[in-house]
Amino acid sequence: MRHRTVADLMAPTVISVQRGTPFKEIARLLDEFDITAVPVVDESEHPVGVVSEADLLHRRVAGRGSPTAADIMTSPAITAAPEWSVVRAARVMGRHAVKRLPVVDAAGRLVGVLSRRDLVQLFLRRDQSIREEIVEDVLTRTLQLSPSALSVEVTDGVVTLSGTVGRRMLIPVVVRLCHSVDGVVDVINRLGYEHDDMPVGSPTATEQ
Repeated sequence: MRHRTVADLMAPTVISVQRGTPFKEIARLLDEFDITAVPVVDESEHPVGVVSEADLLHRRVAGRGSPTAADIMTSPAITAAPEWSVVRAARVMGRHAVKRLPVVDAAGRLVGVLSRRDLVQLFLRRDQSIREEIVEDVLTRTLQLSPSALSVEVTDGVVTLSGTVGRRMLIPVVVRLCHSVDGVVDVINRLGYEHDDMPVGSPTATEQ
């Protein structure tokens, strides 16, 4: 079981500008390519900042001459690596309140861009693909459970688990691992158990 990586989802064709790119040219690029932000790179293709639609609007309201990318960019650029999991990338986006991450190689050169729109693709995975990953990777390979003992149904990304496991403490593990599968929106737990090995007074025992 593995999460998709940034390289799996990023746009490899990158529209970028340099520090001296004029305001109007940046606005034209955003409109022409239907994007909401553009990385600013130096002469070696290293990202030094990002200009977003919000940056353009703020500068337009503020006035003050004919600005360039260097004048209005948000800097430094928050970047990602191609080998990052999309979970890590999403957390970085949330932590820094950004909608896209320039992706850089080991030398720090721009090789792609990952946007929130790209991350949404995870939730467009086919239900059958999600089910196969849960059955083959989560239940069979990781937990070494018999798929015939459990029923896995996936509808619009919502996973319903039913059937019986040997130990009660295994149930939250199964649910947690199913939640971690890319494309899963929610997990409905209808699992039963044969043996109650939950410590008395534990929070999970209270919830079950």
